[in-house]
Amino acid sequence: MIDEELLIQFGAEIRKVKKNEIIFEIGHFPNFYYQIKEGNVKMNNFTEDGKEFIQNIFIKGQSFGEPPLFIDEPYPANAVAVTKGKVLQINKLAFYEMLQQHPEVSLALNKSLARRLYYKSIMAPELSSQSPEKRLLKLLNYLKKREKEKGIEFVVDLSRQQLADLTGLRVETVIRSIKKIEKKGELQIRNGKIVLLF
Repeated sequence: MIDEELLIQFGAEIRKVKKNEIIFEIGHFPNFYYQIKEGNVKMNNFTEDGKEFIQNIFIKGQSFGEPPLFIDEPYPANAVAVTKGKVLQINKLAFYEMLQQHPEVSLALNKSLARRLYYKSIMAPELSSQSPEKRLLKLLNYLKKREKEKGIEFVVDLSRQQLADLTGLRVETVIRSIKKIEKKGELQIRNGKIVLLF
């Protein structure tokens, strides 16, 4: 999202992360702006009975964890590397200075945050829906739109467990629901991957 060279110009460092490495934890106060150079990162938290709930999964080029950075509040979720990868991180004060010197970057960041709020708004009613198929289709269509893949189909690069964690469903329910949606012709399963047609 933000040009990597600009971030580096203002002191950003490239941090290598391993799969399942915790980048920051719930309750900690933010010190950095983070942007993914390679790999995927999830924001998660856990219910009292230990069930993981994934807030979102971020991909190459996306930033994560910014809201607390702007309001000086602790993180409401953990950030964990889903895959090994690289993350650009820039100190909070240097990040603020960059935004002041480059207001166009600030505007682009606001747009990105607004898009995430919009996603939360459209997903909230679906998460309360009794229909697991509706929940899954809403999420899959959002992912397809977010990826903006060119071509005639979109391959979902998430496991059934990750889909369950993103929708608040049990993995068994996700598997059954995907089969039902496939029978309706709204998606296909190829080599174990979910494929949505454009």
